[in-house]
Amino acid sequence: MTPAPSSEHQFVVGELYFALRHFFQNKHCYVFMAPFDVFLSKHDTYEIPDDIVQPDIAVICNKKQIVKKGCYGPPTLVVEVLSPSTALKDYNEKFYTYQQYQIIEYWIVDTANKMIHVYNLQEGAYQRHATYGQQDTLHSAQFKDLAIPLKYVLEWN
Repeated sequence: MTPAPSSEHQFVVGELYFALRHFFQNKHCYVFMAPFDVFLSKHDTYEIPDDIVQPDIAVICNKKQIVKKGCYGPPTLVVEVLSPSTALKDYNEKFYTYQQYQIIEYWIVDTANKMIHVYNLQEGAYQRHATYGQQDTLHSAQFKDLAIPLKYVLEWN
């Protein structure tokens, strides 16, 4: 049995989920947090997907993608909060998977260093949009009005 994520991980996911949920209220984008399956397919065959992922947070701006068992196709934005046991997977495997399936924006939250790396898809490849620290306000590459002060998001410890 896989152990539950740490309290710090859950705190950060909760804070970001709350901020994103508040921002997207009445904006026709929907925010989900794990466990929530995202079915990815190179040929739109979601009943037999090529990959199934569970990002910590997924923002889906096409309601038609949302099905009873999760999301068919790439969300607009995904967030992964690093844990010691998942850091390499989030930085490598998931990074390339999300890039391959054209997820427009990917945030990697590094709680150990109190930073959030924001990547934006440009010409099929992720480019680092910005890296934000605890004293900064995060600005999305895709959602220009989205601004999240990180002081309390990254305050654990």
